[in-house]
Amino acid sequence: MTIFDRRNRQDLDQLVEEFATTSMPRRAFMKRALGAGLSISAASALLAACGGGSTPNGSTKVSTIDILTEWSGEELASFKAITDAFTKKTSNGIKVNIESTRDLPAVLSTRVRGNNPPDVCGMPSLSTFQQLAHQKKLIALDSYFDMADFKSQYNQTWIDLSSVDGHLYAVLPKANSKGTIWYNPTTFKAVGGTIPTTWDELISVSDKIAGQGKYPWAMGVESAASSGWPAADWVDQIFLSQNGPDLYNQWVAHKIPWTHSSVKAAFQAFGQIANGKHYINGAPQSILATNFQDASYQPFAPNPKSYMYYLGDFTQGFITTQYKTLKAGTDYDFFEFPTINPQYKGAVTGGADLVVAMKDNDGTRQFMKFLYSAEAQSIWVKRGGATSANKNVDPSLYPDDIARKAAKQLTSASFFSVGADDLMPAAVENAYWKGLLTYIGDPKQLDSVLSGIEGTAQQSYTA
Repeated sequence: MTIFDRRNRQDLDQLVEEFATTSMPRRAFMKRALGAGLSISAASALLAACGGGSTPNGSTKVSTIDILTEWSGEELASFKAITDAFTKKTSNGIKVNIESTRDLPAVLSTRVRGNNPPDVCGMPSLSTFQQLAHQKKLIALDSYFDMADFKSQYNQTWIDLSSVDGHLYAVLPKANSKGTIWYNPTTFKAVGGTIPTTWDELISVSDKIAGQGKYPWAMGVESAASSGWPAADWVDQIFLSQNGPDLYNQWVAHKIPWTHSSVKAAFQAFGQIANGKHYINGAPQSILATNFQDASYQPFAPNPKSYMYYLGDFTQGFITTQYKTLKAGTDYDFFEFPTINPQYKGAVTGGADLVVAMKDNDGTRQFMKFLYSAEAQSIWVKRGGATSANKNVDPSLYPDDIARKAAKQLTSASFFSVGADDLMPAAVENAYWKGLLTYIGDPKQLDSVLSGIEGTAQQSYTA
């Protein structure tokens, strides 16, 4: 007779953990469960509870699917417009329940570990996406998509971004350029502002505004568990503009260390803005405490608190939702991120939101097919605040010239790279974000910050 004791329980806890985070075969699970003292029926029940029963094939009919995302505000409203259209389009009116959380990495991790993933989920980062795909936690979309149709609508750059090990796992509901600096043309002109085309000109106009006792910049990097990513967007864009795609790719792949002079120079250039004299009201504490979306409102308030704000083209949605009467081109606009190295003029970083299927049923299959279509993508485009990577979306559907300008910048960039932090292992990405928070708070810690990230990178890239 097998004695079931504390050690057996620990073995089972470890078994469940491994099954939830790896692609352990069912036979191996059963063998270890029996070895830990369970009967065949008990081991089979445990396997079923862990999701290791019959393998779904997408034929399961459902009336509701649940989606986990970190979108909020206008972004969430635009995504809900897509899900509402999906419900109306399906013959059986499949409903979509959306759960929005500001702590997506933690919530998703908990649900995956508990073997209770959502049907569909937005990915908190590219590294998390790739990790989950390697762990077989995602459904390969090319197993049921018409790939000829899909490839006819998306350039290879976007297909590669959505794929892992040669299989398609994600759909991109929107893409974005991160080469945009937002401003109010009217108030900017009133303080003598002129559109800078080079980095030196950007610093010059910032100094000019600061010299009048005003604050040229708005900045906020607070984003709950993901705080720091808006600062990483700054550094990513600066690095690409300084060094071009070859060194940028070496940085992403850890072919150069974080202590390399090029990385330090990019941080220091960002520091010219974040720590500029009289550049940002209340800095550095205000930068760390202010949410990135809240910061975007400042240049467009009736009595503006600042005059420029850097963030991706999705910022337009923030602005127009907060200030519904503003007119595009008159009350708000963007200028392109200025040239730093003339050799890489027109270099643009950007990214895309990845949405994946984590359960295979008829509802998720229908939704993912709908989501990649020009029909679905056009919904967000019409509402503003998003650029579609789908080639079949009509440019005339963008709500104004600014949205069309952002889309053109994304598609016609001389050099385009996905944001570096989104391409790095999750541990390095998190260390990068946290390191920037430290650097903003105390620029003198830069060498220590870079050494710390390098230590994390050495462990992560060799793991």
